Amino acid sequence: MLPPEPGNVYGDSAFTGGPAERLIISRGGRPRTMCTGIWGRGPDALARLEANNAAVRRVHCRIEKVFGTWKRSYGLRRMRWLGLAKAGLQVRLAAIAYNLRRTVTLLHAAAA
Repeated sequence: MLPPEPGNVYGDSAFTGGPAERLIISRGGRPRTMCTGIWGRGPDALARLEANNAAVRRVHCRIEKVFGTWKRSYGLRRMRWLGLAKAGLQVRLAAIAYNLRRTVTLLHAAAA
């Protein structure tokens, strides 16, 4: 689901190429994914690769931290053995639990 003017759209490397990337570009957005290979040789190509990945890494790290906590602390490792409806419910419950826990932490920090 994309807004009318998406701007930068961050995603996993699964969104590189294919219909998802074409949809983002057709709506005027710019797909931002981690790149692993470069076209061309030399320090200029490597510098472009590192600059792209540095910009994406800031967003990627914040998102992966949340998913890692869900997987480690809220049982999302078992999702492969659940049906689609149960997996969706488990993700929603994990998000609610994570947000409640984070709210308590932020409120305690603000009170101190």
